[in-house]
Amino acid sequence: MTPRVLGIEIGGTKLQAAIGLEDGTIKTVKRGTVPSGGAEAILKWFEQEVPGLIANVKGIASIGIGFGGPVNSMTGEVLTSHQVEGWSGFPLGAWFEDRFEIETYVFNDSNAAGWAEYCLGTGGDTQHFLYMNIGSGIGGALIIDGLLHNGQGFGASELGHTYVPDWEQAGVPRKLEDLCSGWSIERRQRAMSDPDPQSPLGALCEGKSANIQCAMLGLAAQQSDPRACEEIERVAHSVGLALANAVTLFHPERIALGGGVALMGDILLDPIRRYANQYAFGPFQNRFEIVPCALGESVVLAGAILLTSEEVL
Repeated sequence: MTPRVLGIEIGGTKLQAAIGLEDGTIKTVKRGTVPSGGAEAILKWFEQEVPGLIANVKGIASIGIGFGGPVNSMTGEVLTSHQVEGWSGFPLGAWFEDRFEIETYVFNDSNAAGWAEYCLGTGGDTQHFLYMNIGSGIGGALIIDGLLHNGQGFGASELGHTYVPDWEQAGVPRKLEDLCSGWSIERRQRAMSDPDPQSPLGALCEGKSANIQCAMLGLAAQQSDPRACEEIERVAHSVGLALANAVTLFHPERIALGGGVALMGDILLDPIRRYANQYAFGPFQNRFEIVPCALGESVVLAGAILLTSEEVL
């Protein structure tokens, strides 16, 4: 019988638990949103939901966790979370093993997602591949010569924590995540004055900046809304610059963009492509491609299951 793996995702806004097969196939999923109360409340959610999910499943060989932040993958310990309080130094792998008596492995969620995208999605025939997610935070994963690169065991390709020029405060560099994550974009837009209710963006947000979501900006920009187009152009410039630096250092054949912000599609991806080629090392320009991810919201689960299966084998 094919071994079963319990896949877990702990993100900034989303919680998931799933039964999957060692090839990354997802069979059964339980989804939830991150509750208030920090790490303790999240752990309580899994204590409540996991027993029912695994009750009638035989042969669960291991648990694989994709965690939204840097981790020590050798010990299963969380280093920190930039979205949710209470995780710093927490022995996440040991906690799951104590509660459910199943061997547990812990991975950074972007590493898990990038590995799934490489193996099951847009990785295709590439040997050098870069994954970047633009969601509540910004992360990345590097595949070099067909292998996931995990630095010294604490992660790598933390693109959201590289620095770019800050258009909000001229002359001061700023972390890409603090400018271009979904939370940062919405924070900035909601602090602005209300848009004209007759404009495309104003119609979508009912004339209230407080209602603006990233998806609205994409839809409004497709209708040439000036405010939405300006925001997307600035975000694309900063993301494109960060990717150009990654291309210059690493030169992947393909870059896959995932996460909720990237779901805007080509209205965002086209200017990212333009800026990435503009700033990349000259001989590398137009020798890489930037594509949307092929896998959906189960990408972290699939990657955690794949990586865990490899550890067990």
